[in-house]
Amino acid sequence: MDFPEQVAQLPQPYADSFATLPQRTSAPQSWMVRVADAKYHWYDLIAGFAERPDIRDPIGRYMRRMQFELEATAEKRHLFFAVTRPRVRFDITGVVQWGFFSLKLTLPLLLGAEAAKESITVELKVPFAATMKKPTVILTENFVSLNWGGLVEVLSVHDLLQTYAHALKLPSKVAYVGQTRDPEGRLGKGRLPALHKLRAQCGMDFDTLILVVGMDVEVSCADGDPAALPHNEHPLAAAALQAERADLIEAALIRYFEGSTPRWRHSDERKARAERLTAVQASNHLVQYTIDLALAPEDAGYYNYLCSEFVSAARRHLLSCYVADGQAQVAPMPLPAPARGARQQ
Repeated sequence: MDFPEQVAQLPQPYADSFATLPQRTSAPQSWMVRVADAKYHWYDLIAGFAERPDIRDPIGRYMRRMQFELEATAEKRHLFFAVTRPRVRFDITGVVQWGFFSLKLTLPLLLGAEAAKESITVELKVPFAATMKKPTVILTENFVSLNWGGLVEVLSVHDLLQTYAHALKLPSKVAYVGQTRDPEGRLGKGRLPALHKLRAQCGMDFDTLILVVGMDVEVSCADGDPAALPHNEHPLAAAALQAERADLIEAALIRYFEGSTPRWRHSDERKARAERLTAVQASNHLVQYTIDLALAPEDAGYYNYLCSEFVSAARRHLLSCYVADGQAQVAPMPLPAPARGARQQ
């Protein structure tokens, strides 16, 4: 009788409790962790918005959609990075300029605490539903609205800088690493205590963005990936296994970006994490795991070049990780040489 059948023979509620436990193998494991998807959200808009957005207004619909997206992550176990960048706003007193006989649009910007004047030129594409060849442009400090007649496009200033090429090399500094899974949905409601402290420290000179990252884990093991075992297909067992992997990946990225003594972590949290890492490493017989943190596309500019107080800016961070004495140990690895003709990362 195999393990799932043994569980089925147990009386309730014992069968339910066993169903939450992943089935293990005794063979050593190593993991290869890669980025599956990644998306930025401008956290300040959520944290500083006291009332429910008016969905009759295009900007209100944008705000509500962003809230929905962040609230939905509370049901998933993704990682997120709290990223600070120098303050950037549209200059509502500046001049909006169109190119001759083209859809090249130049928008005025204000950069940094000094509100230095800058501009960005983008070449728009006419949307399918447009009824006008050239949109009406409305600027607020945070948003540009493009009214094409048949529809209204809304882009935040950070959306614009990620979508269109430009020469601005503003740093994306990782200040905090966490997980999106949260029954209280505090991230989507702008109520995460650590981020309140971070924003208070940064003041008005920096913008705080949330980079939500989905990770794929490829397991090397003589007995195969335990996630493929029949019992582990049970939703509770699968969720427990996913939580273990997320916790180890999170711990390594905390150590890498936040250093050995993270300023936003209480001693109780650090102690609980050390106990958790020791247990997870032992139960999975995990020898080593590699994290390939590579963000795409390259044309998103310096938003995808992550740095921190302890780490230099790079679009790709390749890390060799293991657990020792309840701590995630992390060492940067040299990047493989790019193929001939490929762009240097």
